[in-house]
Amino acid sequence: MRTILLTGKSGQIGRELHRTLATLGRVVAPGRDQLDLADPDAIRVQVRKTNPDVIVNAAAYTAVDQAESEPGLAMAVNGMAPGVMAEEAARLNALLVHYSTDYVFDGTKPTPYTEHDTPNPLNAYGRSKLAGEQVICANASRFLVFRTAWVYDAQGKNFLNTIKRIGAQRSELTIVDDQLGAPTWSREIAQATAQAIALYLANPDPERINGIYHMTAQGQTSWFGFAQAAAGYGLLAGLAHAPALRAISSAEFPTPAKRPRNSVLSNAKLLEQFGIQLPDWKVSLRECLKMQDG
Repeated sequence: MRTILLTGKSGQIGRELHRTLATLGRVVAPGRDQLDLADPDAIRVQVRKTNPDVIVNAAAYTAVDQAESEPGLAMAVNGMAPGVMAEEAARLNALLVHYSTDYVFDGTKPTPYTEHDTPNPLNAYGRSKLAGEQVICANASRFLVFRTAWVYDAQGKNFLNTIKRIGAQRSELTIVDDQLGAPTWSREIAQATAQAIALYLANPDPERINGIYHMTAQGQTSWFGFAQAAAGYGLLAGLAHAPALRAISSAEFPTPAKRPRNSVLSNAKLLEQFGIQLPDWKVSLRECLKMQDG
């Protein structure tokens, strides 16, 4: 039986992966208290103790605004830790699977970004994630890097649950309407990841398959459109007084970290290589919120 080392089991994607990866082998998933990704030696010890066939790194420093004041920590977790994993994976000839982000781009392109587009991150978080991509590509012998965006689930710390929490306290919510992306359910990411890993292991051809792939839901919307759709599917139904939603510009909602205006990613390469295509974002959102109600 294959052994899979999973990091980040308590995160949005990691929680789902813990379940879906079990169909592929024995999953070893140390928690934060067992594995500090800012400690390179701890990573090496964990990998050598587990001796995995596959390493899936779903852990990350994700506090985008806080990274502006903690760039060193963000770089340690997002940029340096993946490099250690890449070196250890290469030593074992193991497959390394890692997640990156739309924030490696500056958002100035008017059409969806492809894997061939040149990254140009606007913030410390994006720079740290780009560094992680680069070190994996340079050091891993077998690897898949999946860039995703606007990730949410039914219970994690994310845009949907923030809207619901703040909506219980206010009569009006102002939401940015000039940033575009594809809201992507963590469950769909985990299922697509397991499928891609299975296909990779069944037909290993690193020279052809290794690389960076975009993995997001189909379609696009703004944060305001995302909130509108979620409200329409019942996100705010349980509140005594549902707040009104009002669209605003990014300039009206300044943040420490600058965000890309266009975060839409083309998933053509993922479809061509693996035959995988995530559903439209509205379909997944509706299913996620149904589960939350249940």
